[in-house]
Amino acid sequence: MFLKNVLAALVALIIFSLAVLVFLIAGIGVVSSVSDRPVNIAANSILHLKIDKPILERSVENPFGDVFMIGGRNAGIGLKELIQAIKRAAQDDRIQGIFLEPKYLYCGLAKLYELRQELEAFKETGKFVIAYGEYYTESEYYLASVADEVYLPEEGMLEFNGFRAEYNFLKGTMDKLGIETQVFRVGAYKSSVEPFTRTEMSEESREQTVSLLRSFYSTYLDDIVRSRDIGKSELRIVADSMLATSAKSALKHRLITDTKYFDQVIAELKFRTEIDSTEDLKSVRLDPYLSSTSSLYKGSEKIAVIFADGEILNGKGNRGSIGSESFSKQLRKLREDDRVKAVVLRINSPGGSSLASDVIWREVMKTSEVKPIIASMSDLAASGGYYIAMACDSIVAQPLTITGSIGIYSMHFNAQELLEDKLGITTDVVKTGPLSDIFTISRPFTEYEMSMFQKSVNEGYQTFITKAAKGRDMEVSEINAAAGGRIWSGLQAREKGLVDVIGGLDDAVAIAAAAAGLDDDQYRLRYYPPQKSIWEELLSDFGGVYEESRMKSKLGKFYPLMKKIRNLQNYQGLQTRLPFDIIIQ
Repeated sequence: MFLKNVLAALVALIIFSLAVLVFLIAGIGVVSSVSDRPVNIAANSILHLKIDKPILERSVENPFGDVFMIGGRNAGIGLKELIQAIKRAAQDDRIQGIFLEPKYLYCGLAKLYELRQELEAFKETGKFVIAYGEYYTESEYYLASVADEVYLPEEGMLEFNGFRAEYNFLKGTMDKLGIETQVFRVGAYKSSVEPFTRTEMSEESREQTVSLLRSFYSTYLDDIVRSRDIGKSELRIVADSMLATSAKSALKHRLITDTKYFDQVIAELKFRTEIDSTEDLKSVRLDPYLSSTSSLYKGSEKIAVIFADGEILNGKGNRGSIGSESFSKQLRKLREDDRVKAVVLRINSPGGSSLASDVIWREVMKTSEVKPIIASMSDLAASGGYYIAMACDSIVAQPLTITGSIGIYSMHFNAQELLEDKLGITTDVVKTGPLSDIFTISRPFTEYEMSMFQKSVNEGYQTFITKAAKGRDMEVSEINAAAGGRIWSGLQAREKGLVDVIGGLDDAVAIAAAAAGLDDDQYRLRYYPPQKSIWEELLSDFGGVYEESRMKSKLGKFYPLMKKIRNLQNYQGLQTRLPFDIIIQ
């Protein structure tokens, strides 16, 4: 009877699996056919950019999206795709303007700055941008403020009260658990270790954070001043006193153009595009528009843009990280491909493993000996993220990029108290040498072992600043003055000689093309690593991506803390990693 039940269950499981497989294949066919179908774009149309998901470096090709709830919560909109669409729309006679709806924006300020720059270029063609939202956060208003007209409904709200950087500290948790953190570092500003050793910021950490926020906030206000024609001092007063929280107060202080509901904004768009009020607005969204238009780069030569997005890990890495093995292999292919005339290294990384960063640095250096390679920094290119950039021929960063953090550290977690006193677990060991158990968590390091680790960290730091000096053509003493683990904004980094040019990805591409001797009409862009296939994406979504989505949904604002604890396994060996997970709001 038991065997009979087991066989029946297996047969049922097989039939169910086959049914799901057929369903998924049919779903892929339907969704793919719909998403790939070009649309007919009428004259006097509007490009509707509803940005209601996280802005990623580039869109993930997920044919399901939110349809089957596979990774839907984790889906995002690619900055690459947004900028491509705006560029094409600027030269498309059928597109008269852009309807911008920023909502629930989640990305760094550098991405928003780059997107803002592209919208400004769009307006310079004589076309218009209109923004609407029911509620604007600081980030959403920053993007919306570039529009010719900015609207809120009568009961709409606005958050305009300045920036804050919020850090979480785990020392109290570690103390309660009985886990001691033994730290080895070089650089007083290398405060990545502070969450595990302190309950508040050190003076050095606070100093660099205040400096960074002031630089960012000044750029933020300058951009709004330029777009909204409001004095900078007046803006500061409005923010410091929270004078603009409602639509009415925002209108009073000229942060918005007027109060209008959604249907009134649609009526305004119809008027601007000379569409009768009884007819439907002619508009097209991002994905259909991109599928119905062609790239502006049509030359025969290739410039490769390779994305380094995520923390830097040893090995092949995974989704959302930069694996030294797989990334180096891809870069090596581009170096050896004679059809690729130049490479742009697009970096959005807080760093990670010192060894993995050095492995990638080697491939970047070797590439620079064969063909031009230009670094383009996005939101983050700090510590290991800067390490992989410093061998490039030129480094391009945004004013709102977080970079620098030239420093190194290592940590050892001693869980002896947790194991013995709290859990009642004792440990005994047999070893062939006095240091055979050096990496155990059941005891603290000895004085000799600590001296060994500190020596290794010191040597790693000297390697870092020596290679940085060589890459930047500076004296080691000059690099050391800007190092010590200190973070800088893109503008500050240029003043320190760590960055060459303030600009975005387009500027980096232009520099790469010029270095390769290519005119604008002689090259096309190719993006790497290649996007995953439908099946690879699907399997990813069933695995880590779906799990990540569920954790975010369940934990809410506590998710970053859980992620920090879970990622402790990546802190093995020497680390070139950004101090904290900086959240600027």
